[in-house]
Amino acid sequence: MTVFDDSLLEDERVLAAADPALRQLAEAGSRLRIEAAAAESGLSALNEGRSDRPRAVIAVGAEARLVRALLEPVCPVPFVAWPVAGLPGWVGPLDLVVVLAAEAADVALVATAREAVRRGARLIIACPDSSPLAEHGASASTTLLTTRTADSLAASVVVLEGLCRLGLGPRVAVEQVAEIVDDVARRCSPHTDLATNPGKELALAVGDAQPLVWGGSVLAARASRRIAEGLRLASGRPALAADADALLPVIETVAVKDPFADPFDQPEVRPVLVVLDDGNSEAWIRAARGRLMAAAERHDVRVSVVEADQGEEIDRYAALLQQGLYGCRYLAVGLGRHGDRS
Repeated sequence: MTVFDDSLLEDERVLAAADPALRQLAEAGSRLRIEAAAAESGLSALNEGRSDRPRAVIAVGAEARLVRALLEPVCPVPFVAWPVAGLPGWVGPLDLVVVLAAEAADVALVATAREAVRRGARLIIACPDSSPLAEHGASASTTLLTTRTADSLAASVVVLEGLCRLGLGPRVAVEQVAEIVDDVARRCSPHTDLATNPGKELALAVGDAQPLVWGGSVLAARASRRIAEGLRLASGRPALAADADALLPVIETVAVKDPFADPFDQPEVRPVLVVLDDGNSEAWIRAARGRLMAAAERHDVRVSVVEADQGEEIDRYAALLQQGLYGCRYLAVGLGRHGDRS
């Protein structure tokens, strides 16, 4: 097993080699602003239709479940994230279909947009204006939110702002999200010391461990899955994201450390509990976190907390996700894998 070397996180030569991957994360705020500017004409058109409330909203494509997580609790009409090609049989002229494809859309998404047009549904499309999706989804009832950067999170934030303008979702301000992720980029900069860098701190916590990633709220749980995927790619090792009921049995099977064990023996790979805290203080989330923390203490499982409790829900989600992804990048650096796909 490759050993994590924390000294590499402060090695200027190594960090310079990892710069392309780190820069891609640092430019998240810029991509959000680019997408907002590109989609401005479409967003302005949505403002004009604010009073025209649909019977239901159906979202398909990249990050449709993220849109659902934010809208479902507050949307004044039924909301569906549709996971397959095509549309539910009941969709018609009274409904709004949202198709997200920040990059080139696949055949299934193009077919879904064409089906929405055929049925006379109102349609919002987020995609490049040169995409076949824009061409086949064009109609008098279609609003195109042009994308430029192939960043699915940036495109979904723009879509969320559009749905907010229609009175269908919570307050979303693209510039505010951009400022939040810019702040994460400053705090997680390769030039920021390990002691105050949340990305490096996370990498250090999981460097020689098996990460168990938990987020209590719906959005934190979604971020946990994205981060666990990034940790797997960065390390080539298992990383699990799950709810508290699934993680508890894993923690409870961990043997307590033997204080008399030979320190020169090959160290075992122990789990570390990564808690994503977005400031949600609902009672059931506090209870689940309490069970996990208590089990971790009983079984000598280390706990690493990633916090983001400022701003609206989408702001906190973006901050958690970006900090976690920085942790993945620095994990790859510490393992000497910064040249890999991770």
